[in-house]
Amino acid sequence: MSGDGAGGGAISRRIKNLLRSPSIKLRGRGRATRHQLGDKVTLEKVLGITAPGNRALSCDPKSGLLAYPAGCVVVLLHPRKNKQRHIFNASRKTITTLAFSPDGKHVVTGESGHMPAVRVWEVPSGVQVASLQEHKYGVACVAFSPNMKYIVSVGYQHDMLVHVWNWKKGVVVAANKVSSKVTAVSFSHDSSYFVTAGNRHVKFWYLDHSRTSKVSAAVPLLGRSGLLGELKNNFFCDVACGRGPQASSTFCISTSGLLVQLDQRRMLHKWVELRASQATCLCVTEELIFCGCSDGAVRAFSPHTLHFLCTLPRPHFLGADIATMTDARQEG
Repeated sequence: MSGDGAGGGAISRRIKNLLRSPSIKLRGRGRATRHQLGDKVTLEKVLGITAPGNRALSCDPKSGLLAYPAGCVVVLLHPRKNKQRHIFNASRKTITTLAFSPDGKHVVTGESGHMPAVRVWEVPSGVQVASLQEHKYGVACVAFSPNMKYIVSVGYQHDMLVHVWNWKKGVVVAANKVSSKVTAVSFSHDSSYFVTAGNRHVKFWYLDHSRTSKVSAAVPLLGRSGLLGELKNNFFCDVACGRGPQASSTFCISTSGLLVQLDQRRMLHKWVELRASQATCLCVTEELIFCGCSDGAVRAFSPHTLHFLCTLPRPHFLGADIATMTDARQEG
């Protein structure tokens, strides 16, 4: 691929100068040559993203830092400064899911491939501080508990395992099997339970803190299915436990475009149509529910009543000069 303009010419000249350097002639294939290349070449910027879904995109609400995977690299993007930092997975396995810790100091990743690991990294330094290995085929979802004590990891459908880790000790404290394809996980505000969602699947998993803190071996994880009634055959692509006054509620969306609320008894409380051909992601605060839909639409609802509030304006096209726009419809 050739570069256009002054920027492309500068890049081409830098590449040519590197290749002309006698210290990195590519005649040899030995270890010394690789070390010399490593000394000369550094990763400046990653173009693209390999996130399979919203479970592989995370934002630290305190700093605004974004994290997403690009192959075996975690990209940490500061959107306002448009600057990247990178965390390299030494195992070279593709990263499939990630999540920030509540304090923003750590990020947890899951990977695919044989005997994949759940890894915890320090955000400032990019140093790996924990490697947790119990899954066999791939990790679909990971999440920190709000109290920072646990990490939950859900394997691929053929892996069929849900693990709760005491990540600082590197041990599984609770585990169970799940037969459905799971695409999302969310912890309750008090860390007493978490909810998984997927294909015909919304399930509540309860942690017995008295047992998990005292027993040396992993204890069975207690799971109870959500009572979805007529909606039980949907594919639920995202889930979020309520916050504030709605902390006892659980919200989930289906790919067919339904926003669903379950009460503290795990029963279907109410649901509304998003009026979109497809839904993909969900975010819940104390005052708002945001639903990401097809065609770039983001719809906002009230968590108290599920009443529709508004549809957010679509972002403008890349390269558009918004100063010359006279009609809001020109933006999207």
